[in-house]
Amino acid sequence: MPSVRHLVRPDIADLEPYAPIEPFDVLAGRLGLSVDQIVKLDANENPYGPSPQALAALANLSGTTEVAIYPDPNHTALRHALSKYTQQSPERIICGTGSDEIIDLLMRICLQPGDAIIDCPPTFGMYSFDAGVQAARVINVPRNEAFDLDLAGIAQAVEQHHAKMMFIAAPNNPTGNSISQETVERLLELPLLVIIDEAYAEFAGTSMAGMVGQYPNLVVLRTFSKWAGLAGLRIGYGLVPEALIAHLWKIKQPYNVNVAAQVAALASLEDTEHLLGTVAQIIDERIRLYDTLSALPGFSVYPSSANFLLCHIGELPTNHINGARELYEALMQRGILVRFYNKPLLRDCIRISVGTPAQNDVLLEIVHDILSIS
Repeated sequence: MPSVRHLVRPDIADLEPYAPIEPFDVLAGRLGLSVDQIVKLDANENPYGPSPQALAALANLSGTTEVAIYPDPNHTALRHALSKYTQQSPERIICGTGSDEIIDLLMRICLQPGDAIIDCPPTFGMYSFDAGVQAARVINVPRNEAFDLDLAGIAQAVEQHHAKMMFIAAPNNPTGNSISQETVERLLELPLLVIIDEAYAEFAGTSMAGMVGQYPNLVVLRTFSKWAGLAGLRIGYGLVPEALIAHLWKIKQPYNVNVAAQVAALASLEDTEHLLGTVAQIIDERIRLYDTLSALPGFSVYPSSANFLLCHIGELPTNHINGARELYEALMQRGILVRFYNKPLLRDCIRISVGTPAQNDVLLEIVHDILSIS
């Protein structure tokens, strides 16, 4: 049999694959638990799910005409609804299969093999992953111990490596800290494209969306995955200056956002009062969870403006559990799914997505039980 190994780009052959979260139904089967025994707090999804109007709109998608024909390639109705939501012109809005697709498209129009991007770990792994797919160089400028950006280091790296773009998650994932407008303005003085990824903006209550158009090198990304509970439908969008968005339209797959995603997103924008109400509930629970976890021995919890909390796990009051990995595994065996990290600046850390009050109660009860705290 002939080999096809020589047909694959060498850089792709050597590329480390992105590690997504294991589906919880698969994990439930592996653990010998039923799906309803699993408390899923590992991927920052909205535990309240979509709005009732979005669910109703999806349920009404039964006509042959709606499903059998291709979706609007220009997302016309959705872009106009997003214009009202973001106060940006429809001409500056492009939709994608999650904001992940917009990340990929931005890199495609800007990066040639060997070009450099600035990455500021610890942060969302999709930036460095997609850069690898484009055969770009990833120049790491690590954050400090408080997870703030090293502005001097970034400026030096941009000059030294002629970097063309950088992505800043705001709030940052997995650390939860936000970024000031002053910091963004300083970054925009550099000769590169600055993309602010606002996947968690609704939980932070702050946004740089209004700055798009004022700066030719600023892009803001948003998503329906978190605040609107539509992670499974993969729908996001970018706010992009006109001179740049024209090139994104050239290379976007024509029918990239499916009918169901567009319908659900439109219905969500008509039901923002309900959705922002669930956002408020998650923020209340984030505060409660932060206060309660911070009081536990061995837990150092970082402040967060998102819908998750990063916890550094130190010495625990039990001989049975030693460190973050063993705590993560013990929680998983009991059906509590959280995210474990063991990378630079994230040694012995777990990230906990904020659940419903009932889910958070189960988490806290099991943590107390594991640590044998009465």
